[in-house]
Amino acid sequence: MKKHLFTLLKVVVSLGLITYLFTRMDLGQVQFALHTADYLYLLPAALSFLAAMTNSAFKWYILLRAQRVNVPFRAILSYTYVGFFFNNFLPANVGGDVMRGYGLARYTERTAEAAVSVIVDRIVGLLAFMASAAVSAAVAVLLMHRTELQGVELAAVLGLGLVTGGLAGMLSRRVRSLLGKAFSWGPLTALSSIYRSVSEALDAYRHSYSTLLAAFCVSLLTLILTNLTDYLIAQSLGGGVALIYIFIFNPIIAFVLLVPISIGGLGVTQAAYPFFYGLVGVPTSLAFSISLLKQLIVYATSLLGGILWWRGRAGAGEATRYPVEVSGT
Repeated sequence: MKKHLFTLLKVVVSLGLITYLFTRMDLGQVQFALHTADYLYLLPAALSFLAAMTNSAFKWYILLRAQRVNVPFRAILSYTYVGFFFNNFLPANVGGDVMRGYGLARYTERTAEAAVSVIVDRIVGLLAFMASAAVSAAVAVLLMHRTELQGVELAAVLGLGLVTGGLAGMLSRRVRSLLGKAFSWGPLTALSSIYRSVSEALDAYRHSYSTLLAAFCVSLLTLILTNLTDYLIAQSLGGGVALIYIFIFNPIIAFVLLVPISIGGLGVTQAAYPFFYGLVGVPTSLAFSISLLKQLIVYATSLLGGILWWRGRAGAGEATRYPVEVSGT
């Protein structure tokens, strides 16, 4: 019952935000922008977004190799797209992470490694996104003298520090050992074996600096591709958004969307775009129109994952199609 109520609350939040934004928006300008848009730009925008998702699957593939879990890339790609589908059609953007972790665990029968790989994959991605936002904001403030972005720069730096500290804590044996003592307490004793398995799986990344660096660089490429998607959408609406601002705000918006308060980011996305881009003078109607077309592309491209899931090419069925070589313990 609590789960259903929480889901209902997220639906209410999404619909409430959309309704509120429509009451605050010049719908005439939004309608005009969408009516006069050059929709030919949306095809390369969608292809760029699909390329970003494929690149993200490659990052996960790299991280799995560090654990000596050798899964065919086509299987990883399938799980990634299925997770992307559930990201956009489940109440929280982390729903897809659960789905791809579950599928990989069924595939390899190594639950701890699957869970840890998904978590590290998400954190490394956030690390790259926030680093880009922090550097881009610093460029805008120091070189372009956009002092109104000082608060954004501070937020990006704090976010970068938070993500970096979280990853460092996860990889630290000392920190994990201290946390492990909590599982000797009565009610948590039953979970001690699970925690130990997860902690051991994290050791695979403890000194894998080259792997983490490679994953970080791949994440930067993913960011560039998603930034290109936003830029092409803006161009379809007549332009007016400098690429530097996309490099600042796109990763921050992605960070905001991790908060599970809406269905697939609907409503929150439409609120975030006008808020952030309004800081640099982008008209509210233009930013809102960009968010609507971005949401359309996200939903349309995520349907590929739904088709894969429906056809049984992910999850348990995937294991029967492709052989998997698992080495190590």
